Amino acid sequence: MVVFLALAILGGLTLVLAITLVFANKQLYVYEDPRIDKVEEMLPHANCGACGFPGCRPFGEALVAGKVLPGKCTVGTSEAREKIAQYLDISLGEEEKRVARLACAGGANVARNKANYNGLPSCQAASLISGGGKGCFWGCIGFGDCEAVCEFDAIQMDGHGLPVVNSDKCTACGDCVEVCPKGLFSLEPVSHKLWVACKNLEFGDKVLEDCEVGCTACGKCVVDAAPNLIEMINNLPVIDYGANRQGKEAIDRCATGAIVWLDEREGAIRGKESRKIIRQENKVMGPS
Repeated sequence: MVVFLALAILGGLTLVLAITLVFANKQLYVYEDPRIDKVEEMLPHANCGACGFPGCRPFGEALVAGKVLPGKCTVGTSEAREKIAQYLDISLGEEEKRVARLACAGGANVARNKANYNGLPSCQAASLISGGGKGCFWGCIGFGDCEAVCEFDAIQMDGHGLPVVNSDKCTACGDCVEVCPKGLFSLEPVSHKLWVACKNLEFGDKVLEDCEVGCTACGKCVVDAAPNLIEMINNLPVIDYGANRQGKEAIDRCATGAIVWLDEREGAIRGKESRKIIRQENKVMGPS
């Protein structure tokens, strides 16, 4: 009798719980559009965040909800974007590809260190000790934190300890921007061809004692460029890309090559009057 009663109670509780679960499932069920899964399959699965969303799944949800257009994804192929647009019966939309750009050209062959840093091989760690020991306080320290943090193999350190960005692999995720203690990286549209590869804020030729390719704030680029295209701010040229009047003439008389023209095939093109850099070995360390 006791056993029978126990089984009855257990069975009753099981029935109550089952009914409760069925009721809760109906009340708490959230409908998810099945198209989201289909769209997610068409996305690159990079989860890079270049589209402004934390991953491909949230971006797919926004696409299905009509909040964004496929062109917002600059990492995937054009075929994939068109396929998504056709599947959702929406316009493709356009979004210019952005890539990480480095505002420094001071590799070890042209820039001098004033102190020998011995410690954890990390830019962030070195920056805490007198700025890393480099003569130019604003220059790249060269330990490659940006290379280490890039999950897409888009950054490689060259033979002079300077990061080189592969534009084809770069997803504009922004990790290098966040990790650089000198703030040398920024995400730029590929149409920004005119580029200041320097962040030095000092004035005059004394800059060249620490870096041969540093900007001396001579102002020639401002004079040679289209009117109001370039403005000197804190001894550094600032380009107004909104003016949409970029031109190679701005780089011609730059003696140090601090301002360059970025060509898809040839890379960074320096001006006609810029000094030729042929040294391959490191510059001699200056006084500490």
